[in-house]
Amino acid sequence: MVFTLFHKDTHCSARRGQLTLPHGTVQTPCFMPVGTLGTVKGVELSLLENTGSEIILGNTYHLSLRPGEDVVKDLGGLHNFCGWQKPILTDSGGFQVFSLAKIMKIDEYGAVFRSHIDGSKIDLTPERSIEIQQALGSDIMMVLDHVIGLPNERKNIEDAMQRTVRWAERCKRSAEKQAPPTANLLFSIVQGGLEPDLRKRCAKMLTDIGFDGYAVGGLSVGETPQEMYDALDYTLPHLPEDRPRYLMGVGKPIDILNGILRGVDMFDCVMPTRNGRNAQAFTDAGPLRLRNEKYKRDDRPLEEHCPCPACKRSRAYLRHLFIAEEMLGPILLTVHNITYYQCLVQRARHAVEQNRFLEFYNSFSV
Repeated sequence: MVFTLFHKDTHCSARRGQLTLPHGTVQTPCFMPVGTLGTVKGVELSLLENTGSEIILGNTYHLSLRPGEDVVKDLGGLHNFCGWQKPILTDSGGFQVFSLAKIMKIDEYGAVFRSHIDGSKIDLTPERSIEIQQALGSDIMMVLDHVIGLPNERKNIEDAMQRTVRWAERCKRSAEKQAPPTANLLFSIVQGGLEPDLRKRCAKMLTDIGFDGYAVGGLSVGETPQEMYDALDYTLPHLPEDRPRYLMGVGKPIDILNGILRGVDMFDCVMPTRNGRNAQAFTDAGPLRLRNEKYKRDDRPLEEHCPCPACKRSRAYLRHLFIAEEMLGPILLTVHNITYYQCLVQRARHAVEQNRFLEFYNSFSV
């Protein structure tokens, strides 16, 4: 991997760069649509490429259950399996450890829980997570981390942070043992809740181990937006300038802009796709809930100058599709929302290049 930092805004910490990965280049700041099972739900690849997306996500836990990483590997890896020939990042399964906490057991070895499909026992260790991701053949692998909800007791946060570092070291050893150094890139994940000293310590320990990139995890799990922004303020300065910084699972357009303001390079979130399937469209003026009666005769597009196919129709027509339960409605709104997010980060990149990101940021209220 080559991460090239082209420019840093002279008035804030916003950065403009480029990731060079085995399957292509990615301009940063970037937004990565979530394709959990090897598909961004309802979006055919030609439509996805037309949104401006340059990298997508797959999920280790879900793909290991269906169709199985061995099947994906035998069929040429995740890129060939799903037909997406641009970069792919795979999540480690750490968020599933968090979301399935009520039906799982976690210790130093890893996590043990039951499949949500057939109830079979699953052992997810750092080594197993890396094994699955290498079989999938993603460009970027994530270490397995221990995510806990917020607010929480400091002792629990510190225990999870320390375990995350130990698991990250095991992931790195496993990755180096099982593949050539250039086969897959490995990003670590900074944990530590809302505790500044724990975030700083975690960042220091992970950078001492050394990874290709660094993510900030364990946010958007119950804290307020301002608490999340504060956590970025006391975490990002302790990460290497010459490595990409990834804020995991975030979020609303205004959250992405706040991340860029503070020096984040990469984002992902299910919000544009999930909300699109539920009749919510993102615009510069804020989200539109298209099932509302007020759009019944609204002949305007969702967003002026948006190049997506949804914006070639009226709000009234898109509302009709949802009211009539036509499957085209969720497809078109998903495509619109991804396009909106991609246009947002593209405009942010241009603003950073011109040292006017603060002006661009202040023009938004979404």
